[in-house]
Amino acid sequence: MGCCEATNPDFEGLDPEEPTGTSWRWPPADTDLDRRTVVKGLLAATGALAIGSCGPRAGDTTVRLAFCGQLLCVVPYEVTRARGHFADEGLDIELVYTRGGNAAMQALVGGAVEYAGTSFDVALQAVANGADVRRFASTGRLPLFALAVSPHEIDTVLEVADLEGRTVGISGLGNADHTLLLFLLDQAQVDADSVRFAAIGTNLFDALRIGQVDAAMVQEPSLSLVVEAGGRELVNFMEIEQAREHLGGPYEFMGVSVRADERDTRVPEMRRLAAALAKGLADTRTLPSDEVIAALPSALLAGSDVDRLRDIIERYRLSLYPESVAIEPDAARRVVRAQEVSGLLAPGDVDLSVLLDTETLSG
Repeated sequence: MGCCEATNPDFEGLDPEEPTGTSWRWPPADTDLDRRTVVKGLLAATGALAIGSCGPRAGDTTVRLAFCGQLLCVVPYEVTRARGHFADEGLDIELVYTRGGNAAMQALVGGAVEYAGTSFDVALQAVANGADVRRFASTGRLPLFALAVSPHEIDTVLEVADLEGRTVGISGLGNADHTLLLFLLDQAQVDADSVRFAAIGTNLFDALRIGQVDAAMVQEPSLSLVVEAGGRELVNFMEIEQAREHLGGPYEFMGVSVRADERDTRVPEMRRLAAALAKGLADTRTLPSDEVIAALPSALLAGSDVDRLRDIIERYRLSLYPESVAIEPDAARRVVRAQEVSGLLAPGDVDLSVLLDTETLSG
C-alpha cells in the first residue's frame, strides 16, 4: 500500500545528453515521442496498468490520465470512474497506473498522456528540472506518512523534541518521507543535525518493531501494525488536525497536471475533468466503505487485507480527501518550504504563481 518515492529523481532517459544534475530539459529537445509508443513503453517498462472506462459513448472525449499507483492515492479516481462521473462529463478516461509519480510525470511531459496525477513533490521537482506543466486540481491534501515510535521507546520518546540524539528510520535520503520529517523538525525547532537518519528502504516496519530504530516514518498498514505491536503514533500526518498542529495546515499531496502548451486549448476539458473528480471526492468521503472498496480494480486489491483496508479508509478519508478540487496555495507553499528545508529546492527555484493554475477552476 505504501509508496516512498524520491523527491529528487534522476528522470532517467529524458535527455541522453544531460544524464545528471538539475539542468535537464523536459522533454528531450530532439526527441519526437509518439503517444501510443510511449504508453506502450510505460506498460512494458514500468509495469503500468491501463484501465479504461466502461466504454466510450458517441461524442465522448477520450483522454489518458497517468498516476502513481499508491492505493490511497488511487481511490478517488477509481470511485469517480466507477460511479460514472467521468462519463457524465462526456469523458472517456483511460487510467494509466505507473510505478510512482515520476513515471506518470514522464508520461505527461513526453506526450504519452494528456494528464498526470502525482504528488506535489514530484510536480515541484519536475518544474525545477525544466518541465513546463500546470497543476490545476487537487485530490489529496495530506501526505501518506506517520512518525511512529518503537515499542521499545514509548516511555522515552513522547514528543518531537525527544528525537534529539535518536535514530529515525526513513526509506531513503531525499525521499518524500525524509523531506517531510526534516520539515517537521524545522517546524518544531529541533536541530536536524542532532537526529540520526537510518535509510532502510521500504521495509521500515520490522526495524521499528524490534527496536533497530527509535522511531520511523511509516505508512499504512505499517502504522496500524506497529501500534498493535505496542508502538505509538508520534505524529500522524494523515490526520488533518495533527497536520494543522505540526505542519500549520494541509500539505498539498495528490493532484492533476497538464502540459502548459496545451492548457489554453484544454480549459473546458480540464473543467469537466475537475467537476467529475469533485463528485468522486464527495463519494469517497461519504459512501459506505464497502462501496468505495468495490470501486477498486480487483488486480489492485490482490493480496490485500480488505478488512484492514476498510478500517483505514473509514479512519482517514475525511482527512486525506479534500471537499473541493481547488488547490490551496498555502498547502502548496508548505511543500515548497519542506523541499527548501531539505535542500532539494533553493528559494526561487519554482514560481508557484506559474505552476499553480488557480484560474481554470475559478473562471
